[in-house]
Amino acid sequence: MANTRSYSAKGPSQRQLRVGELIRRTLSEILARGEVHDPVLNDMSITVGEVSVSVDLKVATVYVMPLMGGASVEEAIAALAKNAWELRKRVSAEMTLRHSPELRFRPDDTFDRLEFARKLFDDPRVQADIAKPADDAAEPQE
Repeated sequence: MANTRSYSAKGPSQRQLRVGELIRRTLSEILARGEVHDPVLNDMSITVGEVSVSVDLKVATVYVMPLMGGASVEEAIAALAKNAWELRKRVSAEMTLRHSPELRFRPDDTFDRLEFARKLFDDPRVQADIAKPADDAAEPQE
């Protein structure tokens, strides 16, 4: 049975993390320089938050978010998907990998998760738990 997950039960390997970060940096630079010949994509300011790579390094899932409210997430992903072949070609030209990974674009929900965590910490019940003194069990017993 083939392993269809992008990482093992232990998490991604060092190689997957290294290749993912290299793809993220390269793709960010390509988008910042506006090297893709698509005016719709070049008019957007897109941040690449993370890239996760499959175990065989043939598929890279790119998590993106448009900046400054210039476009919706769906529009940004559609523009990136439309130009995925050219982006893949440019990424592979700047990297030294045996195979150029297929690029799949997904919305980056990191900011949403951070906002959710902030709201949790602002909840009065959570504040009350944080303010509680330490348990008596932490003290040494005689």
